[in-house]
Amino acid sequence: MDFLYINVLYFMLIPFFILAYLISSQKDSFEKLFSKEIIENLRVTNQGMSKNSRNILFFSSIFFMIIALSRPVMNEQEQSIKQELNAIVVAIDVSKSMLAQDLYPTRLDMAKLKLEKIIEKSKHNALGLVIFAKSAFILSPITQDFNSLKYIVKNFDSKIDFNNGSNIYAMLEASNKLFKNYEHKNIILLSDGGNNTSYKDEIDFLEKNKLNLYTISLASNKPTPIPTKDGYMTDSNGNIITIKRNESIKKLSFINTGAYVNYTLNDKDVDAVLNDIFTKIEKDKISSKKYKIYTELFYYPLGLAVLLLLLSFSSFRSIKSLSSISKALVLSLLIFSSSNLKAGLFDFQTINQANEDYKNKDYKKAQKQYEKIKNSEESLYNQANAAYKQKDYKKALELYDKTFTYKNEDLEYKKLHNMGNTYVNLNKLEEAKESYEKALKIKDNKETKENLETVKKELEKKKKEKKKNQEKKKDSKKSKENKKDKKKKDSKNKEQKDGDKSKNKKDNKKNQEKKKDSKKSKENKKPENKDAKGEKSENKKSSQNIKKNIISDLEEKKWLKQLENKQVPILLRKVQSKEENKSSSPW
Repeated sequence: MDFLYINVLYFMLIPFFILAYLISSQKDSFEKLFSKEIIENLRVTNQGMSKNSRNILFFSSIFFMIIALSRPVMNEQEQSIKQELNAIVVAIDVSKSMLAQDLYPTRLDMAKLKLEKIIEKSKHNALGLVIFAKSAFILSPITQDFNSLKYIVKNFDSKIDFNNGSNIYAMLEASNKLFKNYEHKNIILLSDGGNNTSYKDEIDFLEKNKLNLYTISLASNKPTPIPTKDGYMTDSNGNIITIKRNESIKKLSFINTGAYVNYTLNDKDVDAVLNDIFTKIEKDKISSKKYKIYTELFYYPLGLAVLLLLLSFSSFRSIKSLSSISKALVLSLLIFSSSNLKAGLFDFQTINQANEDYKNKDYKKAQKQYEKIKNSEESLYNQANAAYKQKDYKKALELYDKTFTYKNEDLEYKKLHNMGNTYVNLNKLEEAKESYEKALKIKDNKETKENLETVKKELEKKKKEKKKNQEKKKDSKKSKENKKDKKKKDSKNKEQKDGDKSKNKKDNKKNQEKKKDSKKSKENKKPENKDAKGEKSENKKSSQNIKKNIISDLEEKKWLKQLENKQVPILLRKVQSKEENKSSSPW
């Protein structure tokens, strides 16, 4: 036998012995005033326990409590649990060629979607993230904290202007650094294949460091231009550059235990790569936890301590009275345990009377009789049934909720079935559906199934009626709007007609006046033109001011939105590569 908390035993025994010494050495007030002979003559003789015996029982109970606190155990055994998983680094090509739009919306956006799928399907994997263009950057070390990985993928700004080119050698170096503590090294490359035709150095690096490269090619065989802010990327002669899938990347994927697959619009490409890693690659044992298993013994000294404590504080005078005390304890235990039974000892008459009233359809009397029976699951259930028969559905539902029938499956099924019926009568069909479904999980009953089907049909009808009503409302709104538009058009036509008539009259008068005063009109034309010009200039100024105000308001809203949506930036750590100038192409 061993003690898990041996220090408790050592430290608690010191105050225990000091307390025992102080109490045992303390004298009564009578012993201080009188001699032993006088006290013995004055003391009344009895057969009860003496002071010393009570103290012995008290200190013994404390001693056993201390032993219980130190947690005695036996049959101690040690078990170790090892965790195994596949270590994978996902590398994403972020060069300018990944901005091509032969995959919707771009190759880079497709790579991010594939990465999200890899994270979702990697239950038994540990993942790290690397991005690369001409240089490689570490986004995340190898981890199983997939929530952090999802956050990084969601908030990573892929519009950063990285250096030109696709340096796969730098990516391999960065990935190999992340595999420092792992034996089996797997890389999933999401790229269009880069821009090199020969990968001799990369192949040597893969063989030397025993890296397994799985490539998901994210490009088509159709030559596609690279979009820029001003149009499309061009060469030194001004010709538009077009790129397609680079098949040379296959050479890297066939080194060691690797594979190559073209992209798919579904998840088959990701599933194929992960299944290959899961079946062919051995898992790394990353951690080993040891657990101790033993048999607890603390409840034995604790139970003995409680018993001795009760005896030390008991008031019986003789040892013979122990039998009466034990009988009282047994009787109290029986009474306490009987409180959890379905009915009391003398409740059978009330139950019979309640059942007779229920059969005779006198539900009020039956409910009153059931209320007299307390601490019974069946009594509350029967009260609920009686309330249901009286069509007091709210009261019935409250009583059904109060009944705890988890230990009795048959009663639980009946309760749920009746609750479903109650909800139907209260026109709460969703709640009725839930209660019927719960009842069917406990017991497969034909009547419950039929009730559930009828409730589902009613719910479908209500949904259809809602849709029809909504469509009717929309049609009525449209018709009203059309009527209003027609009225407005008619009124406008009338106004135009009236205006044309008035204009014709005015024009005739003006022509007559012009013929008479032609000289005056010639003199007055110049200042009129000046006024017109002045009015036009004022109108231009006012329109420009309005436009400026509109633009400023839009800019203010745009910046406010950007401030609201501003998130924590993702930290990029550049990895120094031996061959920084490996990629020379401008994309």
